[in-house]
Amino acid sequence: MASLPPAGLAPLPTVLVVDDVRNIRRTLDLVLRGEGYDVAEAETAEEALEIMARRPIDVVVADLMLPGLSGLDLLRKLRADETTRELPVVVISGHATVKDAVEAIRLGATDFFEKPLARERVLVSIKNALDKSRLARRVADYAEQVGARYEMIGECAAMLRLYHEIERVAPTKASVLITGESGTGKELVSRAVHRLSPRTANPFVKVNCAAIPRELIESELFGHEKGAFTGAHNKKRGLFEQAHGGTMFLDEIGDMDLAAQAKLLRALQSGEVQRLGGETVLNVDVRVLAATNKDLDREVAAGRFREDLFFRLAVFPLRTPTLGERTEDIRALADAFMAAFSRENGLRPKKALPEVYAALQRRQYPGNVRELKNVVERAVILSGDVITIADLPEDPHRSPFDDAADDLRSSDSGADAESKPPPGDAPADDPARRATLREHRERAERSYIVEVLASLEWNISRAAQVLGVERTNLHKKIRAYGIRRGETP
Repeated sequence: MASLPPAGLAPLPTVLVVDDVRNIRRTLDLVLRGEGYDVAEAETAEEALEIMARRPIDVVVADLMLPGLSGLDLLRKLRADETTRELPVVVISGHATVKDAVEAIRLGATDFFEKPLARERVLVSIKNALDKSRLARRVADYAEQVGARYEMIGECAAMLRLYHEIERVAPTKASVLITGESGTGKELVSRAVHRLSPRTANPFVKVNCAAIPRELIESELFGHEKGAFTGAHNKKRGLFEQAHGGTMFLDEIGDMDLAAQAKLLRALQSGEVQRLGGETVLNVDVRVLAATNKDLDREVAAGRFREDLFFRLAVFPLRTPTLGERTEDIRALADAFMAAFSRENGLRPKKALPEVYAALQRRQYPGNVRELKNVVERAVILSGDVITIADLPEDPHRSPFDDAADDLRSSDSGADAESKPPPGDAPADDPARRATLREHRERAERSYIVEVLASLEWNISRAAQVLGVERTNLHKKIRAYGIRRGETP
């Protein structure tokens, strides 16, 4: 029975050897274990399937000529099962024909070679199979992460309407113009349109029109031949060529130079592009999505944007709502950001107190979802296991009048706040007026912070070390609890 690796180390790659010849299994076992692999053995394909149902296997080395199910039958079963479809399989045989080899490769065998087995050939084949499998897993993981990163979140009426519009336009060939304030997720919308379109398996090419200098925009979009201009040392494929068969996303289209707009319009109308300095006309099949935070109607009226290009792009307009229009989505967005930033920074998943969500919903967000994302990221980095009000950065957009309004809303109508006893000071026989668990916890935290600060003569850095928090986080808690320098416990 294989032993487990020492704690903290990755498990050894496991190779399942399937061969009815005992000496072959023994030889491969010795060779593979000598190279640091774990080995499982099976005499038949049926036994191999039973082993794979009980334990994870990284590579299968299987003989073609097996009693019962053949090696090709085993390969067919593995490829038909979703859980083993990508499992690397190396096929060996002492009586192989060209037909067998071709069929094994057609069924997805990683490699095929004949007996007698050459030690180095076996080791190289298995290493290559493992490397290919690891790379495929990394690509799949990366694709999953990218998919999560570009997931659209929200269930408010404005977002549900936007989802419906995306689903309607995505399968078509229509050009789409996405408008909305900065930080509202226009790129997410463009990627959703591409992902739901028939072009999803083809390239998605993003172009930031505001980031490309005017003199280079034509070269970037259409490419250039070697020597087309000073500095053009090599031939370059343009972004239209790179997006052929797929989707091009023209972000910040409102910032594109008028001369470039004219050339873009010609390319959209004809489906043809020509590299700078070249004579060959290239036919391209590209669906164009564009986005802007500018009012293009006003830009057209001011002569800064071509009207014909505007109508070409705005076949189907989509508008992304501001965060102020979807405050009910803030909690879901904050939870998603907390999970993502905790994972990215190697932290345990964090939770937030209910009052944190309330505070996030009260804030102003001129930067929309992007600004909320920055606020949550900072809170995740500064907080402990649980995010509290003290972990949130100050709201730079909030005025004293907003604070006064909140105080009025939170106080009882016509009641004298000064006459109310602090939570927890009510008689024990009045449960309705006892302190909540949160209030008791915050009172205890405040008292302990004051105690530590007083014992260290208000040395903030040393107190932060004792308390196990960042110095900046301690400053926030001091402000949040209204602790005054020199205060004693």
